[in-house]
Amino acid sequence: MCRIGAIKSKKYLHPSIALKLMRSQQKGHDNSGFAFVMQDLGGIWSAYKDLPILSMAATVEGTRKAEDILHDLGFTRVLQWAPDINNQIGLKIEPMPNYIFETFQYPKSHKYATKEEKEELLVDTALLLRKELEKNNLGYMYSFWPDVLTLKEIGSPKDIGTYFGLWGENEDLCAKIITAQCRQNTNYDIVRYAAHPFFLDGYTVLANGENTFFEKNRDYQQSLYKGYIGFESDSQCFLYTLHYINKILKWPLKYYKHTITPLSYEEIEKRPDKEILLRIKASLSHLEINGPNTILSVLPTGELMCVCDAKKLRPVVVGRTEDTVIMTSEVTGINDVLSNRDVSLDIYPNEHETVVVGNDLSVERWKQ
Repeated sequence: MCRIGAIKSKKYLHPSIALKLMRSQQKGHDNSGFAFVMQDLGGIWSAYKDLPILSMAATVEGTRKAEDILHDLGFTRVLQWAPDINNQIGLKIEPMPNYIFETFQYPKSHKYATKEEKEELLVDTALLLRKELEKNNLGYMYSFWPDVLTLKEIGSPKDIGTYFGLWGENEDLCAKIITAQCRQNTNYDIVRYAAHPFFLDGYTVLANGENTFFEKNRDYQQSLYKGYIGFESDSQCFLYTLHYINKILKWPLKYYKHTITPLSYEEIEKRPDKEILLRIKASLSHLEINGPNTILSVLPTGELMCVCDAKKLRPVVVGRTEDTVIMTSEVTGINDVLSNRDVSLDIYPNEHETVVVGNDLSVERWKQ
């Protein structure tokens, strides 16, 4: 079983907090991997919040290939950061030769482009980089987006933290939003793309559980948008449906829950909004999910969201202080990193609600 966590704070936090959050939940994962997405960055990245950051792992040839592609498209590098590698003997990790975290200036052709045009360019560029790196196994492209940094690795979370120097805090690498998961995709082939969190076009999703409607979701989603690719994990479908509902269809966020775990016909008939819910149930049945799962998300506007399966078969808890909110699989994790909180305010989301944490850290619970 996976262990997941989403942290949102008013202050900048180092990714060591994500490692500590996962460490106390280690009995619930198998030490096969660790990955995180950092958003709303501080430190050396704070002066470049409007510029895209490339996060990737590659061979030497793959690094050159990516640099050539970005140069040909007109991107100009303005900041480069590399982790302090600590390659101790005996670490359980399968590292790539190069880890690239670089900020780029947009091409001159997009100097006066709209926000939507820039986002489209970044999605197209990320898809191109991934396609080219997949040839001859040259590397992995994780994210190419403003104010977002992604790392995914195979091995023991403890050793991954040691290898990248993540246990010791520093001011260069910090963020106000951090999502993380322990455990690689052991239901299928272990590949870095299968590690949560998943990122696309400003949306981040990670999940604890499985989706037994994976093939139905995948076959339908492949025709909906160019960015719905890969499907190395059944949980990627959760990201693609959120993106489709909220970004492509531009529906209110509350309809995400109604799409993936719709109410029964008997329940819908009693609702004043039954016409809308019946149309969703009829037209988007291929996006319904099944199986035990908890889904955590970060929206492009920075809010956190949590939804559970229709039977509430996977654990999740929300704990908070005045300046930090954490969603995670087990309360032991929150106890370790927010020991001073009021535990009476902890929330255990149920099967019929959506929990949303606003940018002011207010917590809303929407009944389905």
